[in-house]
Order: sequence, then C-alpha cells, then structure tokens
Amino acid sequence: MSEMTYPLKTVLCIEDDKGILEGLENTLKYYFKDVFTAVDGKEGLEKWKKLKPDLIICDIQMPILNGIEVAKTIREYDHKTPIIMLTAYSNEKYLIELINLNIQYFIQKPASIDRLLKGIKTAFKGESSGIFTLKDGNVLDVEKQILTCKDKEILLSHKESRFLALLATNSLVTYEMMELELWNGQMSESARKSFIRDLRKKLPQNLIANVSKRGFKLA
Repeated sequence: MSEMTYPLKTVLCIEDDKGILEGLENTLKYYFKDVFTAVDGKEGLEKWKKLKPDLIICDIQMPILNGIEVAKTIREYDHKTPIIMLTAYSNEKYLIELINLNIQYFIQKPASIDRLLKGIKTAFKGESSGIFTLKDGNVLDVEKQILTCKDKEILLSHKESRFLALLATNSLVTYEMMELELWNGQMSESARKSFIRDLRKKLPQNLIANVSKRGFKLA
C-alpha cells in the first residue's frame, strides 16, 4: 500500500482521555492540514459546527454526550463527512447503531498507528483527494492532478487522477469499481481499453499491471 497525506484536509478528534487525545493530535498533524481537538461530546459538536472538519475521529464512552449521541446529531445535518469511532469495548449494540449511522470505521482501543491510518484510508476511500507515493517514488497529487516522476511533472485528467488514487488505495481495482467510480455506472469495454491505453502512454513504464479478466493493480 502507498503512503498518504491529506494536506488540504482537516480532522476533528473528540476524546476525553487527554493522553490519548494528545497522541492522536501529535500523530495526525503529520498527515492533515489542521488537527482540531475536543475533550467531550458537547465541545466536539460545538467545534464541528464552527470548523466543519473533513474527518471526525470520536470516542464512544465520554461524559456529557457520548460518541453515539454526537454521531446521531451530526448525521441529522450531515450525511457525508466520514466518522471514525474509537472504543475500549466490543459491543454488538454499538456496532449495530454505528452501521445505522453510516459510520465509516470502528477501531478498538488501543488504536495503533497502522489501524488508525487504515481507518482513515477506508473513510476517504473513493474520494479524489490526498497525496500518494506510488511505485519507485512516483508521487500523485490528486487535487492538482499531477504525477511527479523524477522531477518531471505529468499532467493528468480528472478521471486519470482518480483512477491512480483508486490504485493507490486498493490492492485491486476491478472493472466494476472503474465503472462505478469513474463512469457513473456506464462504461463500455472499448472506453475502458482506450482509457488505459492512453494513460499508459503518459506514465512510466510498467506502473499499471493487468489482472486477467478482473481489473488492474499497481505493478
């Protein structure tokens, strides 16, 4: 998998344990433009309304308002902003509520760096945002639609940039994923072949590999 940062995005961390909150802030500041923090659900909702972060990471067990109550309030007004939940307990009731609230990821404490980054990647899956390091140090800036290869910048179309972002965040990009994410559910075989052929002409050799009768992956 590729390394990733989100230099144009912000994150709000809501956690009543100050040690955990400080750890989250210190870790995430290397990946996000801004990291906002709140020590309980009430403060978290106030900062969400004021700051409109691109991602919310929220503990479940908190005083004043717990994480479920925070998520319910947010989802009354906002169905798109991804939410990642942290909890010290594995509770089936919580899981069912989280699924119903369209929570993108559920992490059991203690949350390791790897699990946290995996959760963030899952939460942002399919979004055309972020910077990814691909094979041989090639760097994709999805927002600017540029692939940098050994000091050379390759300009990409919106579709090309999104496709490379899909490759960076998935071990396999199937034909079905391409059709859904890039062509809004309508993609002919000839359009797919033409798209891949033209993109390969732009890119360093052997960056994209075919997976027979299934799709594509990073080589």
